[in-house]
Amino acid sequence: MDSIVATFYQFADLPDFEAKREPLKAECVRHSVVGTIILASEGINGTIAGPSAGMESVLEFIRSDERLAKLPARLCSTERITFHRMKVLLRREIVTLGAPEADPREGVGEYVEPGDWNALISDPDVTVVDTRNDYEVQMGTFRGAIDPETETFGDWPEYVQKNLDPQKHPKIAMFCTGGIRCEKASAYLLRHGFREVYHLRGGILNYLQNTPESESLWEGDCFVFDHRVSVRHGLEQGEHEVCFGCRWPLTKADLAAPQYEPGVSCPRCADALTPERRSRLLERHRQVSLARRRGAQHIGQQPVHDD
Repeated sequence: MDSIVATFYQFADLPDFEAKREPLKAECVRHSVVGTIILASEGINGTIAGPSAGMESVLEFIRSDERLAKLPARLCSTERITFHRMKVLLRREIVTLGAPEADPREGVGEYVEPGDWNALISDPDVTVVDTRNDYEVQMGTFRGAIDPETETFGDWPEYVQKNLDPQKHPKIAMFCTGGIRCEKASAYLLRHGFREVYHLRGGILNYLQNTPESESLWEGDCFVFDHRVSVRHGLEQGEHEVCFGCRWPLTKADLAAPQYEPGVSCPRCADALTPERRSRLLERHRQVSLARRRGAQHIGQQPVHDD
């Protein structure tokens, strides 16, 4: 039976976020739902998977808090689940930018629906920027988009300061996987003098789900943070694999290289892995392989090292 993967986020005032952790985790465990949810005073962000009925119950539980009553969630079916336990994490931010002045609760850029996106990014007066990390951009991006070549989202403020100017770039259009990074990235631009800031509602995933491939300006696959690794139009699973050591997309040559070790490293990162990280990755891969041999969907309560 297919299970459901749900991705969601919402910026909201949650000063009591720490108290929500254990009840939320217990609800997920009760319904055999696994994955990761991040809680912070600014809101919630998660990717979880489980049986359809269980997912409905967990989402209903989250929305029972009136501050999260309108929480949007993107659902898709999957034949297998490779999350191995349920984690509810407490963080300062639900997506880490490190720029306190960028608060989406106070204002974000203008949302652009997928049906209007092509016209916007085809306008020669619009600067189109991919806000994702370098390894994600390598899999695919929109035609003509700028790659900031950032290693983490926390590099965004420095990129803006060095490369974008409100006078030289009066119209900015940005996009990310599901929309959350653009909320913060656009808020940051608005606080730093940019006036016309646009971002793709629901991110690349919403565009790929609602835009016919024949009309699309997307090129390649879209990296996703779960077992699918990448998706293409219609959110069908892509053909890419990824290195668990550095998250870089792998070519067939990479997979055949002697430095490639499944679940651990690739030619790009093999020499840079510390013994401790290599040990953690080996243990995680061992547990994943064990669960697959048993035909299990997850190994919920067994300890797995964080990466």
